[in-house]
Amino acid sequence: MALDLLASLNPAQREAVLHQDGPMLILAGPGSGKTRVVTHRIAQMLRNGVAPRELLALTFTNKAADEMRSRLQTLAPGQAVWMGTFHRFCARLLRMYADRVGLGENFSILDVDDSRMLLREAIEEAKVQLEMITPDKLAQAISWAKNNLVTPEQYDGQGRGPWDGLVAKVYPAYQKRLLIANAVDFDDLLLHSAVLLRENPDLRRSLDARHRYIMVDEYQDTNLAQYAIVRALSIDNPNLAVTGDPDQ
Repeated sequence: MALDLLASLNPAQREAVLHQDGPMLILAGPGSGKTRVVTHRIAQMLRNGVAPRELLALTFTNKAADEMRSRLQTLAPGQAVWMGTFHRFCARLLRMYADRVGLGENFSILDVDDSRMLLREAIEEAKVQLEMITPDKLAQAISWAKNNLVTPEQYDGQGRGPWDGLVAKVYPAYQKRLLIANAVDFDDLLLHSAVLLRENPDLRRSLDARHRYIMVDEYQDTNLAQYAIVRALSIDNPNLAVTGDPDQ
């Protein structure tokens, strides 16, 4: 006997679960059942005939993704819906289309220690003196640029902070070393994916058609790069549903 997906839901949750086509914003605080709504909604769409491959659920931590996956297996056993973090999704995307952003498909994803080593080499190459800023602060500035879709070519060193001139010299050198090493740092996963979708309209349309229904949990935590990615994937099929906490 099929599980009654609506039995344990309150009226507002039921309304969200039964909503299928078109955008939707779900605002709710901690402990209010946002994850329950997301997983029940996916299970409901599967019952309505939506193919598992057309569904994409994105969140911010592996723990949250594992929790959603576990709950969905109870509600809809055996359904291979892709659930994971933004960074994991982007890594998968780049493995398939790495050549379009100047990478080989076997590129490495650097941890913090390895990326800092490359950054130190870039600092030496750029011949800058770090008297007023630490390498960690420099790394944070580069991370900010990538998460805000500012490429090395676009970073002009003006108007963002007192060390912009240094960042403008080191950022391109650092990115060049990453590409030579066929490697990316954590922020590159987002930046490269956003650029990939922006500069390849044929691919964007194909992925939009594939991922017809997208769900994002904890949407209030998205940065500009993450927003650009989900926006690009929901233009032709604007079935983007997001959950967020208005108090965070």
